[in-house]
Amino acid sequence: MSPAELFALPFMQRALIAALLTGLAAPAIGTFLVQRRLALMGDGIGHVAVTGVALGLLTGTSPVWLAVIVAVIGSVLIEIIRERGQTNGDVALALLFYGGLASGIFLTGLGGESAASLNRYLFGSLTTISVDDLILTMVLAITVVGLCVGLAPQLFAVAQDQEFARVAGLRVRAYNVLVAVLAAVSVTVAMRTVGLLLVSALMVVPVATSQQLTRSFRTTIAAAMALGTLASVGGLVVATFASYKATVAPGPTIVLLALACYIVAWPIGIWTRHRARLREPFPAGELPEHEACAEHPHDHGPGCGHLAVPHDDHVDYVHDGHRHAAHGAHYDEH
Repeated sequence: MSPAELFALPFMQRALIAALLTGLAAPAIGTFLVQRRLALMGDGIGHVAVTGVALGLLTGTSPVWLAVIVAVIGSVLIEIIRERGQTNGDVALALLFYGGLASGIFLTGLGGESAASLNRYLFGSLTTISVDDLILTMVLAITVVGLCVGLAPQLFAVAQDQEFARVAGLRVRAYNVLVAVLAAVSVTVAMRTVGLLLVSALMVVPVATSQQLTRSFRTTIAAAMALGTLASVGGLVVATFASYKATVAPGPTIVLLALACYIVAWPIGIWTRHRARLREPFPAGELPEHEACAEHPHDHGPGCGHLAVPHDDHVDYVHDGHRHAAHGAHYDEH
């Protein structure tokens, strides 16, 4: 079967749409989680959502809807425990996470379902997504992206400095709960794509990759969403063609592709930050006193290849992390 014929099939078209939406939604909310140093929150919510999936399988109702409800309740509890900052808060979170996972596995067995039924949600199963699941995924993903983009200034202010946000009149607690709820919704959106056990990677890795290449929040969230989409759609395509020779699941392929993007971006980020330090070797207002540097093997001037920086009545040239200025027969280093 040719690629055109394969992707003309309805189930593959549904898988592509779901992958696209997941790649947009997960990094969008993941940007704020990373900003708040809650990168692993998605993993914890994924454990709790297993109980919702199991309840859906046990009662014969929609596992996705029940997973959304249980995940939202769990996320609010997580936020309450985190906000109170009790010394045993980490223990309470651990009990919540592992209790959710264990309850889900127990209820699945109690309902007579096989492990394969639960594995579709634990590790993802893009190619088996139904029309109803796709519609629900579309609604939830569009909601998450719309709120993350529309409320980006407020959510960023709360994530960056909560005290400043309070002084500015923002309802910090309400926005924190909103981020937790959106994270829970994103987890359930992504559970058919990468699975509940790998969803945190799709929420965090594209954000970490974009941070290597960008310097502002707007470009970070935009690049993270673009990278998430690339990883999701690319992972699905790679897994589909690799399945002709071996059994390759889309979920792990998507995560590995996202990690590969980070590995490529990491040295680029180091190089760009190094170049930025060379261009701005000293913070504003913290220039040291001039030090005479009589022996300098390089003559600075127009066309010498080094960045020229106007400085009062003369021009400095950035060289080896310092600014050199011609002064008589020698150079001053400052």
